[in-house]
Amino acid sequence: MNQLNTDALSKILADGVAELGLPFGDEKIAQMMAYLSLLIKWNSVYNLTAIRDPQEMVKQHLLDSLSAVHAFTEAKSILDVGSGGGLPGIILAIVFPQIKVAMIDTVSKKTAFLTQVKAQLGLRNVTVHNARVESLQVTEKFDVITSRAFSELNNFINWSQHLLADGGRFLAMKGVAPDQEIERLPEGWMVESIEALHVPGLAVERHLVCVKKILN
Repeated sequence: MNQLNTDALSKILADGVAELGLPFGDEKIAQMMAYLSLLIKWNSVYNLTAIRDPQEMVKQHLLDSLSAVHAFTEAKSILDVGSGGGLPGIILAIVFPQIKVAMIDTVSKKTAFLTQVKAQLGLRNVTVHNARVESLQVTEKFDVITSRAFSELNNFINWSQHLLADGGRFLAMKGVAPDQEIERLPEGWMVESIEALHVPGLAVERHLVCVKKILN
């Protein structure tokens, strides 16, 4: 990105952050811009995302992920399933340096990219796994498991529930409200809330679905 593009994109991001009411300083904006620069660079070779326009990347990736960060403030450890190019995982790791953020994807070029982002941005709270989530084993389970356009809720929960700590919750980022997916939730699970999200600069539907285990 040239300087003119960087300044324009930074302004779109900063304006969106302000519209969302997020208390970020210039340092976090700069980190997100550094991540965006890496995403654009790697995407030209490895096809990490179908979105090529940098302005649309700011809106559809960065601001889209930021629209949900308020829901993660109480988390201690997060797993981002099917993280792809690092959304929302990298954004969460930048916003919450005190929270452990693990990301998992089956595609090695994507996890290689995430490992590079971790190194270049100095994200010490990040762990990257190249594996299928259903085969992942960890010593400490996660209190929040999230995904963004990963799979339908039924699969998301069935494949990763063994990694959720007692009392934890799933936070699934979706487009339109997934009413039919909710009807097919695995037995023993319930929707705690569905929140309509606002993404600055995008006239699209976005929802955050919170799923918890039904307590006997």
